[in-house]
Amino acid sequence: MSAPPRPTTAPRAPGARTSRPASRPAARRSRLVDEPAQPAGPSTLAQLVAGAVASAQALVLSLAVVVLPAVVAYLVGTAAQAAPADGAADAVQVRSAVEIAAGLWLLGHGVPLTADDVTVSLAPLGIAVLALFAVYASAKRFAVTTVRCWAAGTVAYALGATGVALLAGSAPGWSLALAAVGGLVMGGLGTGLGLLARPDAPGPAALGERAEVFALRRTGRDLVPATLRLGLRAGTVATALLVGASALLVVAWAVAGRATSSDIITALEPGWTGGIVFAVAQLALLPNLVLWAASWLAGAGFAVGEGTSFTPFGTISGPLPAIPLLGALPGEDWANAVSAWAPVLVIACGVVAGLFAWRRLEPELVRWTDVAWVLAGVLLTPGVLMLAGQWVAAGAGGPGRLSEVGANPLASAGLIAGEVVAGAAAVLVGATADASGMLARVRENAQDTRLGAGVGAIFATGDDVGGAAPDHVPDRAPDRVPDADEGEAGRDESSADGQVPADA
Repeated sequence: MSAPPRPTTAPRAPGARTSRPASRPAARRSRLVDEPAQPAGPSTLAQLVAGAVASAQALVLSLAVVVLPAVVAYLVGTAAQAAPADGAADAVQVRSAVEIAAGLWLLGHGVPLTADDVTVSLAPLGIAVLALFAVYASAKRFAVTTVRCWAAGTVAYALGATGVALLAGSAPGWSLALAAVGGLVMGGLGTGLGLLARPDAPGPAALGERAEVFALRRTGRDLVPATLRLGLRAGTVATALLVGASALLVVAWAVAGRATSSDIITALEPGWTGGIVFAVAQLALLPNLVLWAASWLAGAGFAVGEGTSFTPFGTISGPLPAIPLLGALPGEDWANAVSAWAPVLVIACGVVAGLFAWRRLEPELVRWTDVAWVLAGVLLTPGVLMLAGQWVAAGAGGPGRLSEVGANPLASAGLIAGEVVAGAAAVLVGATADASGMLARVRENAQDTRLGAGVGAIFATGDDVGGAAPDHVPDRAPDRVPDADEGEAGRDESSADGQVPADA
């Protein structure tokens, strides 16, 4: 496929027109209308303030979504008690509820939650998705499309997350550093996505071209070939398809285990306020379960407690916490002869990625090195994304046997990436081989056609081919028949040339 256009450095010919003429006729000069001056952009201070305010709004909104249900649940539970209320004790209990809810919010940012010498590091990815979406929406609506605004929003969100960790008290010591790091990641990613979604922001293609031109100017070569970028896009398509299939699988698990989840809810009797809290908690853990389902489809499986294993080839279960969402985990009946073919679905996602890439290649120009670059991108994208996703979706869910929850990041990411690239390779290698064979046959046929046309033209003119006489020479009748005298004269001339007559 053709490489993207590069900036030309060829000198212009002398006298070439590179700009408008220096002068115009006097009659037309008066007709020119001066273009209005472009309005000046916002000042540096305005850009910094816009980024900081957007991040602060997002932080408060996402934190309130987590804290308010906990406070409401406590207040409703206290009002239902028959004992007289104690103002001081109520204040302490409300503060404890707020601190626990803030600790859960920080847990979604990768900060472990410590309470009563028990450390929980299992990050509820639903809270992380909520915070990321809040930052994205706020930056898209209120921020300014500049690098200064992005930097201000990122730093402001990191400082806010660190302040929440200090006030909550659930992240002592080195965990404060994790709050700053998590805030930088969430704030930078959310603000960046929000700014890129604004109407005045450059699109992904424009950003890619700018990065390519910058790399060419700095290094003199294309650091990221176009075929590698195509492979990264194809790998993103495969990853999105796999996540969608995993979400459908979780829905099937939830439908199959609805009786178990109903029994857990009935036994707990949470009431309507407790039901809201349970709903928020389950929504927070739902993305984790989707990532675990992706590992289950690939064959690596996952664990919910030490000694447990959930794979399409077998299930080893054990005692689980009384959480309704865990009633949707696959039981022993999900491991059978049909589920053993689950990795084929991951390979099918790779096949779709291969078709996506091949439709955007030019078969006449594809080389095997191009195929290798595309497959490298297809391998890299799901491998990196699943490695990061499974790493943050795993951790300690509590004391004792719950210290091991989630999938093995390396095994899961390795299997998913290998199966996806296998499906893509089956398409790209086969299509490239067919295209190469077809091109060879076309060239051979074209060569035979040219050779046949040349031989036909030679025979049409009566010339020899390689010194050999033609098979048939057309007879040419003489213009007139010589008489007897002319014949004798012709024989005499032949004798004079040295030829002996036949009657001699």
